[in-house]
Amino acid sequence: MIDTPWGSLAVCDAHIHFFSHRFFASLAGQKGVPADQLAPLLNWQLPADDPGQLAGDWVREMDKHGIAKASLIASVPGDATSVIAAVERYPERFYGYMMVNPAAPEALAQSQAALASGHMHAFCFFPAMHHYSMHDDRVTALLDLLAAQPPAAAFVHCGALSLGVRKKLGLPSLFDMRYSNPIDLHEVALRFPQIRFVVPHFGAGYFREALMLCDLCPNVYLDTSSSNNWMRYEDTHLDLRAVFRRALDVAGPRRLLFGTDSSYFPRGWNSQIFEAQSKALYEIGVSDEIARLIFQDNLPHLFS
Repeated sequence: MIDTPWGSLAVCDAHIHFFSHRFFASLAGQKGVPADQLAPLLNWQLPADDPGQLAGDWVREMDKHGIAKASLIASVPGDATSVIAAVERYPERFYGYMMVNPAAPEALAQSQAALASGHMHAFCFFPAMHHYSMHDDRVTALLDLLAAQPPAAAFVHCGALSLGVRKKLGLPSLFDMRYSNPIDLHEVALRFPQIRFVVPHFGAGYFREALMLCDLCPNVYLDTSSSNNWMRYEDTHLDLRAVFRRALDVAGPRRLLFGTDSSYFPRGWNSQIFEAQSKALYEIGVSDEIARLIFQDNLPHLFS
């Protein structure tokens, strides 16, 4: 529990990246160095081979800060087993998310196996990263899997996409923003009303479009995670208070999911994101009920 202006809340974080050993091994392979050489380059703590150990680190970190539950994202395609191991060990604390690349030949089989485990709750789509449209038939095949096993969610990254870890390692990020507009989800979300679609970072620069999508599709949610530096793209000054006001006005309080975008150790859980967002919500005068929905109740309800 965290003490807040609205009382003690069992805060749930809808956006934590599970940077597993396999995640770092993938980066090391792209860099052409042994995985253990990444630690001095990043100044980060690299996890052990056992994903259960990393899961335990996150549980202790969550306990330290008073976080009740969190969504863990497998942050490279093919790493679902790491998150599955974490959720299997701590099912009361974690929801499992896996990054999928629909263009990969093994994507459908891996996704079927992950859902069959009973420990995977959402697929994460990064269209700009992997260069595909959400209208691609291969995407539809994955969404059919989710639709057959409700309640399941589709996390779809839209807007600006910048990966700090790749910058630190000098790795190229050949993304294609033609596939980044939330409007591309409109017909897809309407076609799959039984799936909850989550757009992170308020659309990451496509805030207006994300709000339009939420207004037209009641099964679309926004996650509030990260520093939300996309606000500097706006023609006029926009701060978190204005973002929350507009999101609450259009999407309503039940479709906003608090998240931090935490990822690596030794930093651990990024409490500064919580502090900034709770301050913004307090300053616009949200009620105890609304704060409880955003910070505590909405993530569990997503999968109920």
